[in-house]
Amino acid sequence: MKTMIRRAAASLAAGVIAAGTLAGCGSSSGSTTTSAAATTSGAAASTTKAGETTKASSGERPTVTFSTIDFNAGASNTGDNAESTLNMIKDYTNTDIQIQWIPTDTLDEKNSLAMQSPDTMPMIMTWNGAVTGNVVTWAKQGAFVDVAPYLKDSTKYPNLSKQNAQVAKSLSVNGKQFGIYRARVIGRYGLSYRKDWAEKLGLSEPKTIDDVEAMLKAFTEDDPDGDGQNDTVGMEMTSYTGPFDIMQTWFGCGNGWAEKDGKLIPVWQQDEYFTALDWFKKIYDAGYMPSDWATRQTDSWSDGCKKGQNGVYIDVLDGATRITDYFQKNDVKSVTNPDETASMNLVGTINGKTMATSGYNGYFTLSAKTCDTPEKVEAALHFLDKMCDEDMMVLAQYGVEGINYHMEDGNIVQDDLADKSLSANHNGLNQLVPYIPYTEPQNKTLKKTEQKQLETKVIAENNDVAIMNPALPYLNTSATYAANGGQLDKDISAARTQYICGEIDRDGLNAAIQSAMDKGYSKIIDEVNEAYKADTSK
Repeated sequence: MKTMIRRAAASLAAGVIAAGTLAGCGSSSGSTTTSAAATTSGAAASTTKAGETTKASSGERPTVTFSTIDFNAGASNTGDNAESTLNMIKDYTNTDIQIQWIPTDTLDEKNSLAMQSPDTMPMIMTWNGAVTGNVVTWAKQGAFVDVAPYLKDSTKYPNLSKQNAQVAKSLSVNGKQFGIYRARVIGRYGLSYRKDWAEKLGLSEPKTIDDVEAMLKAFTEDDPDGDGQNDTVGMEMTSYTGPFDIMQTWFGCGNGWAEKDGKLIPVWQQDEYFTALDWFKKIYDAGYMPSDWATRQTDSWSDGCKKGQNGVYIDVLDGATRITDYFQKNDVKSVTNPDETASMNLVGTINGKTMATSGYNGYFTLSAKTCDTPEKVEAALHFLDKMCDEDMMVLAQYGVEGINYHMEDGNIVQDDLADKSLSANHNGLNQLVPYIPYTEPQNKTLKKTEQKQLETKVIAENNDVAIMNPALPYLNTSATYAANGGQLDKDISAARTQYICGEIDRDGLNAAIQSAMDKGYSKIIDEVNEAYKADTSK
């Protein structure tokens, strides 16, 4: 009975959208649909040749083939209501979308195989993470459509045309944009701290580096938890060195690279870099971070704050929100008010600065072979653009109203949390969304806790000042960086760790940097600036 009710509700929801929101699409709900269960093995989702335009049973509807990631062990868009949920997407976008689900751990292999048979490649292919050397090589060979000329048309692509120009450059080679990024918030990094510890010690919200140092000192030496024991250390730290990258920006360092006198340079060629490292070493020597941080496992990251050992957390702000969630779930009491649970206050910037993310995680490419006409390119781009509409973002993220969620005071309240089988209908569909220009729906939003509201506010403030890496698009073109730049970056990061821990002195640090230069970084800098100069002189 429950299944019948759910199916009826799904059919009703699809009918409402088709008759209302979707009325202007000129689409038909009679097009052939593909069972998700038939595609979870990674086989092609359609017997239609990739890229071939077909007609629906009434009205014209282009077919777009799409390979994407299955993070759900074969359970993406499956079970009760799966077909009707996918039909709602087809109707809204007026596209006969054919999905090939690929397990995340085989994505690179499957994509590489697809590249060897370009005539049968999916029209849209999903790539995980950042751009790799292989993708750059294929882009240089013309394997992907240059989407930049199309995205200038804000009438056809009202969402995608609002892409962040600097993030889009990260997916460019030789001035051509070979992909569409899956957006992530730019201002995600920042500083957070135990609010009750600060209140107990009379500390204000830190604004400057001196303020941070004073807080770290007090959290270490002044018994912030009030237990009379010398058992707290100011700052959380493990072998994950991301916090140093964030804190460097407070001193005026760039994000990995910086622009100076018209040239792009790695941050370790900035004077501010060494000023920052000397401060890190000072904090370490004073005992304001764990003495064994360099050997602490990364998977223990945030445990120090959760267990009441540390009070300052420098990383993604949503990580600090998860610490607060932990406090609430485990009823960790505030040291100043036993009637309240502890919480993390989010600051974001110090000295008005913080590090930006790359602005994306994964991206889509359009095959130049199977999107071989302007009409096919436009069909693929139209689908991606429509998936960024509010209705599709909500459907892909939260499912169908009345089945997966209901509205309460203008907010989404999820109903399928207790019954995971219900959420299978929309599981994975968010992998079809570029999230441009917004990373979440703007009107129908998930009901947020007070902490989550604070996180959203601080991230929005960070977005205006977060420092991007200006070299990202040009590192793509550096053959030397593709060959060994990643390892050289690791070598310099390791030397930074050794310097902070006192294992090497300034001469040793300089020697490590010079070694990286001799092994190829000097050539990387030249190649990056050659591409940068060619781009900026246009």
